[in-house]
Amino acid sequence: MPALVLLGAQWGDEGKGKATDLLGGSVDYVVRYQGGNNAGHTVVVGDQKYALHLLPSGILSPGCTPVIGNGVVVDPAVLLSELSGLNERGVDTSKLVISGNAHLITPYNITVDKVTERFLGKRKIGTTGRGIGPTYADKINRTGIRVQDLFDESILHQKVEAALDFKNQVLAKLYNHRAVVAEQVVEEMLGYADQIRGYVADTTLLLNNAIDDGKVVLFEGGQGTLLDVDHGTYPFVTSSNPTAGGACTGAGVGPTKISRVIGILKAYTTRVGAGPFPTELFDADGEALRTIGGERGVTTGRDRRCGWFDAVIARYATRVNGLTDFFLTKLDVLTGWEQIPVCVAYEIDGKRVEELPYSQTDFHHAKPIYETLPGWSEDITKAKTFAELPKNAQAYVKALEEMSGAPISAIGVGPGRDETIQINSFVD
Repeated sequence: MPALVLLGAQWGDEGKGKATDLLGGSVDYVVRYQGGNNAGHTVVVGDQKYALHLLPSGILSPGCTPVIGNGVVVDPAVLLSELSGLNERGVDTSKLVISGNAHLITPYNITVDKVTERFLGKRKIGTTGRGIGPTYADKINRTGIRVQDLFDESILHQKVEAALDFKNQVLAKLYNHRAVVAEQVVEEMLGYADQIRGYVADTTLLLNNAIDDGKVVLFEGGQGTLLDVDHGTYPFVTSSNPTAGGACTGAGVGPTKISRVIGILKAYTTRVGAGPFPTELFDADGEALRTIGGERGVTTGRDRRCGWFDAVIARYATRVNGLTDFFLTKLDVLTGWEQIPVCVAYEIDGKRVEELPYSQTDFHHAKPIYETLPGWSEDITKAKTFAELPKNAQAYVKALEEMSGAPISAIGVGPGRDETIQINSFVD
């Protein structure tokens, strides 16, 4: 049975939660392998809507074990709050497993994130201010705090003091901010230890054993391909690797065990935060996409920037992730347009460019080259098979598939769990 990676093929917010939840009944484990509570998934089950920020979407599927891998950064307060909220709604969260090697977001990481972003002013990156970047920076600088450190007060105290020796100098002298008191941080973090202890395990061993035993494991990326710190629109990116390779390092599973990589594509394009966006719309069409699609960030609460589908980005996602399938979401949002433009290439310095330019400067100056496809007016939310879609909707899907370089194996035709057309099975 397969080990699957499921990730965003654009700038995030493509509907990964819906896709993961759809697969949840077919898989035994759902694993978050990177990011933190700067990501967000909305999952609709019946008449219930769940907004998940840190927890794997599989937590809503009975019989599925949700796992937070070592590549995730965990805000313990957010984790416990999210668990409490689900428990109050009758969701069983007892099967959650958290890697002891995952890094913890501390109060001073959040402070550094916020004051740094304010200091940058017009040059700000557009972070969520939740301490994600500074926590990953601490990890790379080898000054981070891991989940397992909560269970050794002496080590925790040493690590917090060591981290604050430098950070307090920066906060006070550069940002004119008061120093953070180590003892207060330690006391707060220790307060989470007993509440989290029962969830913590060696998740690398757990997942490798599960795959060897024939279990189906789904690795879930937190953001999109174009937000990857190495392969995204740097510096307007996240601080980790949501691309497929990140699943291996963020969960401790070797690449030879991954059998399928599924990219989630929205039928148009959105992004949150600053950075280049060639197909962004500033007119009535952009506002209509935002309104009809409900394009507001689950975690940030910010309106998403909206634009037409970008096939250049889709091809790039196929290449850097080795995508085997696409899950196309929100096709229903496009109902009602007589003509639908699709970006097939860019114009850069007067030249047609078919692939995503590696140069940040070139991408900033890229102008979309559009082909226009005929739209449809029929309601597609009740369609259960591809053949039940209007002919123009079928043609739109086939065109996107041809342009993007991988088969579209499922189509979202509405927000509900059951409003999906399955063309090919993801789990063979």
